[in-house]
Amino acid sequence: MPDLRVLCLHGYHGTGAILRRQMAPLVGSLPASIEFVNTDAPSLASGDFGWWHEGFTGWEHTRDWIVEWLGAGPRIDGLFGFSQGAALTGLLAALRESPRAPRGLDFRFAIMVGGFTSFLPQHADLFPCPLTIPSVHVIGRSDGIVPRSDSLKLAGRFTDPLVLEHDGGHVIPADRAVAEPIARFLARFASFRSPVAPNSTMT
Repeated sequence: MPDLRVLCLHGYHGTGAILRRQMAPLVGSLPASIEFVNTDAPSLASGDFGWWHEGFTGWEHTRDWIVEWLGAGPRIDGLFGFSQGAALTGLLAALRESPRAPRGLDFRFAIMVGGFTSFLPQHADLFPCPLTIPSVHVIGRSDGIVPRSDSLKLAGRFTDPLVLEHDGGHVIPADRAVAEPIARFLARFASFRSPVAPNSTMT
């Protein structure tokens, strides 16, 4: 039985398999007792792509699908999102804390890499105040797809965000400056204690 089960949400034009490859260097630096669960956006089943399109068109369908998925079990302890998947993670974290939070939406932490947030009127009621769920925000200073300022706005939605910046672009980094704080963060929610082995190989 894994110490933690983390649901991983891919980016736009991505898939669960693509995200698994993108995450591999980072996952290799984290305790093996964590299970990372990858899934595809529901639109992929019909030949489409992404969790939603411009203007968050399709968000409601994704929301309902993933809430049903989470409610069906087995347990999910936290979410990991990359790019559009990070934006989805932020919206789900907000939905989790709303008075209308659906049953089963009870994950305990959120990790967002290269994310952004919605300031559309349709989502305003999800963010009446900063979110209290523990969160990590990984931001590339050279990100040419999601600007650093947009990722910082997402982090600003949370009361006590752990912000980890790196010099790369729109990627999931695995250098020690990112992997070690993430490992320590995850250790708060599991029985293991130990970040990264001293001789770990990371790219």
